[in-house]
Amino acid sequence: MKLRRIRNIFWWLLVVSILTISIFLALASPTSPTAIASVTHLEAAPGEILYRSQTKLDDQSGHVWQVVLFKQIYPGQNTSVNLRLVGFPNSAELIHPQPLKITTASGKVFTASDVFLDEAPAPTIGQYNFQNILPQLPNEPLQLAIPLPGQKSINISVPYPVVLEWQEVMRDE
Repeated sequence: MKLRRIRNIFWWLLVVSILTISIFLALASPTSPTAIASVTHLEAAPGEILYRSQTKLDDQSGHVWQVVLFKQIYPGQNTSVNLRLVGFPNSAELIHPQPLKITTASGKVFTASDVFLDEAPAPTIGQYNFQNILPQLPNEPLQLAIPLPGQKSINISVPYPVVLEWQEVMRDE
């Protein structure tokens, strides 16, 4: 009888331990992927500088997009700031030229013009002029809406840390 009681206690402790560990592991894992971007500085030639923030974000359907904000500086020319969106396999084909709609968390809406007036390098690539928009964006999460045929759009949420990196790219000289 005593041996049976010890076995029961052992099994209950084992079950409780496994459940406790499972709960802690479930709480430790994030429910949504964390976006990690990085700002890089490249000098292709003397005076030609490229600042870039690059990350991967999911759209509302779970398709992954590479999101690259970059600023190009050429000697004697105007600086350009663009946002490039590159869809991974199974992403929707984008239509050009169509503007990108940017909505802030506070509800302000901006529109970025499509850089590809006729045809993009690939059907899942879009690039938009952020030269005048980026300085106006508040430091808060954003929603990007990429237009599709038939009044539909692809929505990509841009988290706050990525927006901060975009602001850093804008400040770098």
